[in-house]
Amino acid sequence: MEAKTAEASKTIMTDLVLPSETNPLNNLFGGELLARMDRAASIAARRHSRRIVVTASVNHVEFNRAVPLGSVVTVEAKVSRAFKTSMEVYIDVWVEDRESGMRTKANEAIYTFVAVDETGTPIAIPEIVAESPLEIERYEGALRRKQLSLVLAGKMKAKDATELKALFA
Repeated sequence: MEAKTAEASKTIMTDLVLPSETNPLNNLFGGELLARMDRAASIAARRHSRRIVVTASVNHVEFNRAVPLGSVVTVEAKVSRAFKTSMEVYIDVWVEDRESGMRTKANEAIYTFVAVDETGTPIAIPEIVAESPLEIERYEGALRRKQLSLVLAGKMKAKDATELKALFA
């Protein structure tokens, strides 16, 4: 199976924030943003694996900035690392200023997807080749994040989390 670049999975979704999608403060509901991020991330995961993908976990979400009614919001997703059957997808959310057109990073998230066959059985996927400095940083961090998640879930012993231990050595 031939490795693929992270860039090959890149997915960009741009949309407008409508009144039915906002809370009483006229900002985009967090759940609505999570759904948008999940859709973009699943497309990125599918592009990488060329398989059916399912969301395995939402590992991290940062709501750093409100997304106001009427905003143009762009969700960018890219596979940051592929493991045997799972892949980490990093998502950046940008808000475009209505007046100037300047884009500001508002939120980010990290999701994990698993590639499956038609029966729902996990299936092997290609590795990722990280090229840009940001892709390399996210690629290297993905293994530490995975090990931390496994340790916290009781699926890995802390002593076996070599990448995590290296941070403290």
